[in-house]
Amino acid sequence: MKTISVFKSLKNLLFARLYIAQTISLFGDALTWLGLALLAFKFSPGNSAEILSVALTLRVTAFVLLSPLAGVIADRINRKYILVITHVFQLVIVGMFPFVEEIWQLYALVFSLNVFNAFFTPTYNATIPMVFDDEKMYGKAIALSASTYQLLGVLGPGIAGAMAAFIGLEQLFYLDSITFFVAAIIIFTLPGKLQVSGSQLNGRIKKITWKDIQTGSLHLFKNIDLRFPLLMQLVTSVAGAMILVGTVDYVKGNLNQGEVEYGWVMTSLGIGASLAAFVLGNLKESISRVRLTVIGAVVVSLIIIPGNFLTLPFLMIAWFIAGASQSLVNVSMQTLIALNVPKNEQGRVYGAHFAWSHLWWAFAYPLSGLIERFYDDRNFLVGGIAALILFLVVIIILNRKRR
Repeated sequence: MKTISVFKSLKNLLFARLYIAQTISLFGDALTWLGLALLAFKFSPGNSAEILSVALTLRVTAFVLLSPLAGVIADRINRKYILVITHVFQLVIVGMFPFVEEIWQLYALVFSLNVFNAFFTPTYNATIPMVFDDEKMYGKAIALSASTYQLLGVLGPGIAGAMAAFIGLEQLFYLDSITFFVAAIIIFTLPGKLQVSGSQLNGRIKKITWKDIQTGSLHLFKNIDLRFPLLMQLVTSVAGAMILVGTVDYVKGNLNQGEVEYGWVMTSLGIGASLAAFVLGNLKESISRVRLTVIGAVVVSLIIIPGNFLTLPFLMIAWFIAGASQSLVNVSMQTLIALNVPKNEQGRVYGAHFAWSHLWWAFAYPLSGLIERFYDDRNFLVGGIAALILFLVVIIILNRKRR
């Protein structure tokens, strides 16, 4: 029964409504990306993977460029406005996908959609600590949100796929728009403001400067309790990208399995991540979150090394552990921000973190592609060793700086 103690955070009715809105929005994201995959295949059956890779690159680009600015704005104005406005624009953009006739239009809509996602996610993450007076509840609320994100990442595409088969592609996007509309209504009807104290002077919003945008990154890199976990996320992204890029070829090519078996393996990854996030919400405050990020980074790097020699059942177990290890790093990092940064600056730090963590993936995906190209029969072995080498480099550099 301990594992479900994360649900105690829902006793805070303000957070409960935010959480429901986030859950609905995350399901909408599952509809969006499955719909995009089907739309890409409709445009170019032979090049749908290439189209989706460009779309994912545009997604990461929007996050890296705009999330730091989003964090500054989140510390300046009522966050409720940001959360509602981003949902409204997303529902409009998603509703335009059925009318796309050219690939460039698809790319334009994907980038526009993720511009608003870049504003929503850091703002939501920064709002969680704001609605709690008890610091002990931060970790539980963050863990519940993270585990829901992982769980819907596993279950969402399957549900969306079944709905697409039943209602059709165009209607799928319209349903997607409805999810954003419902989430926007829930957030709009929240009582009071979601605004940090001191964010206005004489009734006027403070001007945004380049120094404000830098503040989030400065917090991340000056504070060792944030800098170290952030670099552990870099290590984790290398191993994680190797899993995401290389698993399908290994399962279908080397193990001669089908799409169903590939789905089992990736579901194991998601379930491991989801369960670990739940468990993290239970841990005592005395347990070092920084040490958990070290454990997670090392374990996920080690666990993929034998990947090229595993049969399907053992691969599922290994990827379950890999997913859990990734959650140790990612969820702990979000909790550390809540515990180490003043509430009136958390928007900027969450925004900067969202940008940096996606920048790590922008580095990790091409690296994993190169490894896949030159070491296709030993890709996990080489990827795991590369992640461990990166881990050692981080340790050496940080130890030198301490001296």
